[in-house]
Amino acid sequence: MAQRGKRYKKMVEKADCSKVYPLAEAVAFLKENSSCKFDETVEIAVNLNVDPRSADQNVRGMVSMPAGTGKAAKVAVFARGKAADNALAAGADFVGAEDLAEKITAGDVEFDVCIASPDMMGVVGRLGKILGPRGLMPNPKLGTVTPNVADAVKNSKAGQVEYRLDKTGIVHAGLCKLSFSQDKIEENVKAFVGTVVKAKPASVKGAYLKSLTISSTMGLGLRLSVAEAFTF
Repeated sequence: MAQRGKRYKKMVEKADCSKVYPLAEAVAFLKENSSCKFDETVEIAVNLNVDPRSADQNVRGMVSMPAGTGKAAKVAVFARGKAADNALAAGADFVGAEDLAEKITAGDVEFDVCIASPDMMGVVGRLGKILGPRGLMPNPKLGTVTPNVADAVKNSKAGQVEYRLDKTGIVHAGLCKLSFSQDKIEENVKAFVGTVVKAKPASVKGAYLKSLTISSTMGLGLRLSVAEAFTF
């Protein structure tokens, strides 16, 4: 059996693991009980009453974090001509077409978000084996295949978080840094959970949200009120 450290045991003593926490109280607990030497990430797990095997219940999308994420995203854009110029002006880190594809194939560029104008998908499609496993393949549903690449770049730079249902029916995401103010963390949590609630598939019957858990990288998982989530 794994041995728990002193820091973890101290947190457990302070928390009520059987309690369902209001959001404000849970965030305050995580902030007050962090003793790490690095800035932890605030994470959330949303357990949904959906069938991950059903194509019409594939909950997935992007959420713009109102307070940002605390991470500077590197953005690659596949575009030509004016669209390429607009992407550069919007702050894209890498912009190109076949030349960018060659660099990615050679492993010469590292990025967090990949955006493409619709006319470039023929080029991007050939990179599926590289981008797909890394979750970087541009997708119209995520707003990363779009004729307005400049706005997509700005949104990515401002702080966006992707949500995607895993095979167990849970959506996991890192929302921001624990060093953010209480209000900003709450604002991001509400934006994320509110978006997932609105993404409820029409074919889902009965209760949609089964449970919500908030945590920090090295902190405890605290259960949040499902009822409160519908007010976000």
